[in-house]
Amino acid sequence: MLADRAVAERLAAARAQDADVEVAQVEGGDLDVGTFAEITGGSLFSNHRVAVIRDVGSVPVEVQAQILAVVDQPLDDVGLVLVHPGGVKGKAMLDKLKKAAQKGLVQTVDCPSPKTWDLPKFVAAEAKRAGSSMDPQTAQAVVDAVGHDLRSLAAAVAQLASDSDQRTIQQSSVQRYFGGRAEVTSFAVADAALSGRAGQAMEQLRWALSTGVAPVLVTSALASGLRGLGKYVSAAGGGMRDADLAREIGVPPWKLKTMRGQARGWDERGLAHALRAVAVADAEIKGAADDAEYALERVVLTVTQSRSR
Repeated sequence: MLADRAVAERLAAARAQDADVEVAQVEGGDLDVGTFAEITGGSLFSNHRVAVIRDVGSVPVEVQAQILAVVDQPLDDVGLVLVHPGGVKGKAMLDKLKKAAQKGLVQTVDCPSPKTWDLPKFVAAEAKRAGSSMDPQTAQAVVDAVGHDLRSLAAAVAQLASDSDQRTIQQSSVQRYFGGRAEVTSFAVADAALSGRAGQAMEQLRWALSTGVAPVLVTSALASGLRGLGKYVSAAGGGMRDADLAREIGVPPWKLKTMRGQARGWDERGLAHALRAVAVADAEIKGAADDAEYALERVVLTVTQSRSR
């Protein structure tokens, strides 16, 4: 998505200079010498052309030489947009393009995939891009609700921003729009169970199951929460700063406040007992038992009762 967005921005810039610019797009693996000459040659219908070559790492060697020749001696009426999907394929060509970039002949846009724990930052940046803002907890709620797909996250933020009558997107809006999504309900069950709120956890579980949440999502959320707490319990006593501790555990810094509250009732023995119970329940809902709903209710109660106080 980030690469597509970068290409769209380059094309928008070209159209701003010439509304009639001719655009050609081709996959690197389908490119040959003749096709490259065609998409970079003069046009009968426009004064300017832009050639977008995707998966440039798959471009044949003979065409790579032609591309680099255009880079060394740019054409006045033709722009090249080269998209590389990452990895080592086509590294020799990339290295030459990087050297050209150092000479000012090439502009580069890096599009690294955000790590899971950086997704709330991506969501917050999307809100800013849409002319709105949101706090870290709301950004995390969007990630929990929508998942980890960047296109889905961007679309969700755009929807929230366009429908909000306030500049700041509220967490209540996220719950109103996406409260029925599986990721929200499964993590709501886990958060309540890890905090020892058995009644609330059971209520959330029954509501989740009634709305079609897959049982495996609940055990997955419980396991993820317990593993995170285990890392917190083992690392929290080391005197690390919050930023370092969050990085060690693999969570955003604001999440530490929630984990501190949950961790007060946990020790290593309780965590080990709860994790074993979740593993058993996971096997049961995948076919080892006849009643998946009963298995989930039992493991939720077991987790809440595994707290040391």
